[in-house]
Amino acid sequence: MNSAQEFTLNKIAKITLLFWLMKIIATTLGETLGDFIAQTLNLGYLVGIAITLVFFLLTLFLQLSAKKYTPVFFWLVIIGTTTLGTEISDFIDRSLHLGYALGSMVLLAFLLLTLFLWNKKYGNLEVSPIFEKQKEIYFWIAVLFSNSLGTAFGDYLNDGLGLSYLTGAVITLAVILFVITLHYFTKLNPIILFWIAFVFTRPFGATFGDFLTKPIAKGGLDLGTLPASLVSIAIMIVLIFVSHRQLSKENTASDL
Repeated sequence: MNSAQEFTLNKIAKITLLFWLMKIIATTLGETLGDFIAQTLNLGYLVGIAITLVFFLLTLFLQLSAKKYTPVFFWLVIIGTTTLGTEISDFIDRSLHLGYALGSMVLLAFLLLTLFLWNKKYGNLEVSPIFEKQKEIYFWIAVLFSNSLGTAFGDYLNDGLGLSYLTGAVITLAVILFVITLHYFTKLNPIILFWIAFVFTRPFGATFGDFLTKPIAKGGLDLGTLPASLVSIAIMIVLIFVSHRQLSKENTASDL
């Protein structure tokens, strides 16, 4: 299969600066929207899991049914995993009382198991291109566990270690920038670096989301979960529109 065919069949967004920006905004939205459902609306984490699971499954169905990469479908699933991941993490940590550290270890174990099974079947963990449906399912399971893990780890930094939300965001951002540096200036495996960066964009988004919504007395800006979610949704709509415009230009150029 040549590169042109792989580009046409690929179901995953290109890993560019826009990709990482959208991932961070999506994770921030997942944190604020998840907290809005479970805490602001006082529905609880179990009900929150039920609601966000339905949204995740619906968007995943649209994504899996598509024949090619469609930005709105792809990013809706990412938002679904970040929102569901928030509810799963909070349920494990708070409702099951496993705590942030143990909850993080449990979710890390599930993520590593998913990646192990993926690698065992395909011999690699490459995310581009992905066009086989079963491999795509492995990808989305890994994304769900990585986003759940990122939420738990972000909560561990803030509540477990007692760091402020802003400090937690700065630490996770520093890790992401360090991984980017390793990618461009070393010969370390780019796939491993991708998954490390993918996991750490989640706690960055989560801690930044908490920084926006939590009370001032707890180190937040007290903007509220609904206003913060609406702002994040608006930004995601704009970025998804930009993604569709870029994809349209690339498709036009490839046809020339």
